[in-house]
Amino acid sequence: SKMTVKAVKMPCTSANVYTKVPDGGWGWTVAFAFFVVEALTYGIIKSFGVFFNDLMESFDETNSRISWIISICVFVQTFTAPLSTVLSNRFGHRLVVMAGGLLVSAGMVIASFARSVVDMYVTIGIISGLGYCLSFLPTVTILSQYFDKRRSLVTAVASTGECFAVFSFAPAITALKEQIGWRYSMLSVGVLQLGITACGSLLRPIVIREQEEVKAQPPEESTETKYMLENEQTCTSIESIDSGVDITTSPSNVPGKTKAEPKSEEPKQHRQNPVENNSTPPEPKTKLLDFSVMRDYSFICYAFFGLFATLGFFAPSLYIIPLSRSLGISKDHSAYILSAMAIAEVFGRIFAGWVLNKKPIRKIYIELICVILLAVALVAFPFASGFWGLMICSVYFGFMLGTVAGTHIPLLAEDDVVGIERMSSAAGVYVFIQSLAGLAGPPLAGVLVDTTKNYSSAFYSCAAGMVLGAMFLALVRPCKTGLCHHHHQQQQQQVEESTAGPPPELPDDFIDMDIGKAENSGKGSDSV
Repeated sequence: SKMTVKAVKMPCTSANVYTKVPDGGWGWTVAFAFFVVEALTYGIIKSFGVFFNDLMESFDETNSRISWIISICVFVQTFTAPLSTVLSNRFGHRLVVMAGGLLVSAGMVIASFARSVVDMYVTIGIISGLGYCLSFLPTVTILSQYFDKRRSLVTAVASTGECFAVFSFAPAITALKEQIGWRYSMLSVGVLQLGITACGSLLRPIVIREQEEVKAQPPEESTETKYMLENEQTCTSIESIDSGVDITTSPSNVPGKTKAEPKSEEPKQHRQNPVENNSTPPEPKTKLLDFSVMRDYSFICYAFFGLFATLGFFAPSLYIIPLSRSLGISKDHSAYILSAMAIAEVFGRIFAGWVLNKKPIRKIYIELICVILLAVALVAFPFASGFWGLMICSVYFGFMLGTVAGTHIPLLAEDDVVGIERMSSAAGVYVFIQSLAGLAGPPLAGVLVDTTKNYSSAFYSCAAGMVLGAMFLALVRPCKTGLCHHHHQQQQQQVEESTAGPPPELPDDFIDMDIGKAENSGKGSDSV
């Protein structure tokens, strides 16, 4: 069937209505918007390490207290994910992303005038953190709705925006700080983040509406004839009327309807209503947030994977520059290491998207292999020595981080997890569960660094979290189709059997009476 496109008016937005997923069209514009939003959200978060030493010197604070800035920001961003889902379903993705862009910019601009680290907690941690949530999650959700066959590849390529941002922002901000100081540099970043609002205006909603096929409803007589045929097939020579039991399969005698109905026109019309109602079922109401995904064992395991894997997402980007400085590497070369990590992450995201776009392939297993290799990369950092050793570890880590970071949220749309129908609510709940790790990850690494006086301990903690995440990720597929799924079906079957009730009891003399009658009728025919 030919795909048709038409626009319908919605409150404050205009939506495109498709008969099937377009795999392109306006989706390319949404992909570009997601690229820029990634650059101005996660790209800035990962580049925030260039301000670390300046904030420690200006506020005379320790590593752990400065780490709480990004920790609170990531926590608020992930903790408020369900709120982002509810607002997007209520007001549309466009308005939510535009409002998020204003909050992100406002928080960063106000932070440039901060006089203490507590001010940073409020401005960047809470205000910008809420803006990051309202900007990122609705954008990646609507992008997944515009693509089906190319979803993995397009999402992976568009998510490289944060990599290009880290590659360009880290040396640019470092050079800008030398000229105007860290405060005006942070102010410039805040003004630049107003671009999120412009990208939000490009997010046109999409509605997938299948073509309705009009089917002629069979007349009532065909239904009655069906029941008569069933009666003829199930009846034997035994006349059940004589035994006092009616064993016909008409709708009036289905178990649960034991009362006899008088044969009149009014009850007959009453029996026609269910048939008519089934032909045109009412449209279900759209839920603002569907928590039914929490009953899915595969999603629970996948959520725990995201919880522990988040420990390894942000800390390395924050501590790579302090680690390089502790090894005697200059500021400029340290910024180059962070940029090299960002470039490698670009290739990792594109490679993961290309691999996951191949069919047939079990995407969840590819993700598991990438997570295991990412844990190996985190363990390799403490063994690096000198500029080139740290550069090699950073490139390897960046590549493997790209394979995981660019695909773990879009994989929610796969049938192995929850599917595209529940992707919006699942993404909100999934990112909400990640909030605990986002809150505890960077401060935990900071405490370990302050206690051991060694930056290697931060990378060990990230590797431990990644290993735990890999263990839960390995259970996603078995929980979907394996023992857990069969066990759930058995429990559901037991519940149905217990609620169905015992079958209707027949009189003890039912068979005897009918057999006796059959014998008598046989003798009568012989005598004749």
